[in-house]
Amino acid sequence: MTKLLYLYPCLMAVMINAASADSTSPYAGQNTRDIKSLAPEDVDAYLSGKGMGLAKAAELNGYPGPAHVLALASELDLSPNQKQRTEALFTSMEAKAADLGHALIEQERELDEQFASKQATQESVAAILQRIGELQAKVRGAHLQAHLAQLEILTSSQVAKYQELRGYTGATAHEGSHQHPH
Repeated sequence: MTKLLYLYPCLMAVMINAASADSTSPYAGQNTRDIKSLAPEDVDAYLSGKGMGLAKAAELNGYPGPAHVLALASELDLSPNQKQRTEALFTSMEAKAADLGHALIEQERELDEQFASKQATQESVAAILQRIGELQAKVRGAHLQAHLAQLEILTSSQVAKYQELRGYTGATAHEGSHQHPH
């Protein structure tokens, strides 16, 4: 019984510490970011025109992306013309996405500054969010349009090979979808 009286306060202290740890916001530390709503790697990706998974609707439904096509150029046996067209497509897509990304980052910065300076109003926030939404759609569109254009450059057998190499068909396509008993 004496042991229980000793253990009870210790157990309570552990439970109180655990409860207070749970109250820490998952956002803790993010308040020091340049733009609070975006991780630095997201800012960098927008500014450089990177895909960030924005074209998954195309990629995972059989529309190859130019960056991956270039990485798999030898396995896909691209002709010199196909490689040149794909490089041009990639360069154009990345430049367009980067230009739009710069504009998007500026709007995100403006939103952050409005709140930081306590100048945010219903109207000003709505206007900035409208612009951010339009820019996000345009950035995503730049990537999706490139996937559409890439499909026109490849043959159907190259598309099938791409799907296989990327793990979207065959045995590798199902590896992550089944639960295996341990």
